[in-house]
Amino acid sequence: MKILIIGSKDRYDKYDPDMPVKDRAEIVFADRGTPDEALIAAGAGAEVLFADAISPVSRHLTENLPRLKMIHSEGVAYDRIDLAAAKERGIYVCNNKGCNAGAVAEHTIFLMLGLLRNAVEGQEAVVSGQQIRMKERRMAEGIIELSECSVGLYGFGDIAKATAQRLAPFGCSVYYTARRRRDEKTEEEYGVRWLAPDDLVSTCDFISLHTDVNPGTKGMVDAAFLSKMKPEAMLVNTSRGELVDNRALREALLTGKIAGFAADTIAPEPVTADNPLVALPAETMKKVFYSPHLGGITAGTFRRAHRMMWENAARIAEGKEPVNQVF
Repeated sequence: MKILIIGSKDRYDKYDPDMPVKDRAEIVFADRGTPDEALIAAGAGAEVLFADAISPVSRHLTENLPRLKMIHSEGVAYDRIDLAAAKERGIYVCNNKGCNAGAVAEHTIFLMLGLLRNAVEGQEAVVSGQQIRMKERRMAEGIIELSECSVGLYGFGDIAKATAQRLAPFGCSVYYTARRRRDEKTEEEYGVRWLAPDDLVSTCDFISLHTDVNPGTKGMVDAAFLSKMKPEAMLVNTSRGELVDNRALREALLTGKIAGFAADTIAPEPVTADNPLVALPAETMKKVFYSPHLGGITAGTFRRAHRMMWENAARIAEGKEPVNQVF
């Protein structure tokens, strides 16, 4: 079996699960950003494609790998894969559902705390000799503890559930909204209460995005969405940058319609210095807290993900159906 991998060979070597299927396969690596024609040439005869989660897998590529049986995202996201093209050809599309849930949940709470405690501004104050000045100002303004906040989880998949579990010791009120309400037992298990989408957005102190990107959710955080949030509320995005209308959010930050924004993911990637959410005035920058899309890329995440991928490759080699199919 031949496997084409779009991604870093060093990463695959580091997280190698040492499974027999890997030793029996012909493996070809290609860097992220390799043009389709080069991928087609390198992957001739490939039955399996492993793809970096932010690498596009186009219709053209799919149609020109005639022996392809499975496309597997290296992460949880699969929005860069042309699902329609794969479905037409009967190609399995799989992801690593749940592999990064705990890691991203931890990061979500880190971003919330970073906003509440002015983490970036605080470090800058210390290293510039302004520690006491900032401390005095923040005491006068009042620092809010996470335990005093209500957190609204927009979506209730694996990451949102893990976030709810990790928020429980803080003692804050946790709400959720999703396409369907969960049963009473599940709500009790995770310590959450249901709110309709508009109610969640308008009442919670933190709105934390945990939904996938699809035609119905792309750009959902627009001017109308932001206008429903309280002026003292903050938005956190550890899901996908494409959920956010960047210019609408920029305007909300500039005008004080919301109090802050923290994100591990901003679209488009790679994020450039002229992005509307990056090119902000100095005072507005105090309202934001960003990380470079590393919430889910822990060593534990990759160990779990690569084991899932190679297990699915083994299933394909044995003529079996893979798990974690996305449709």
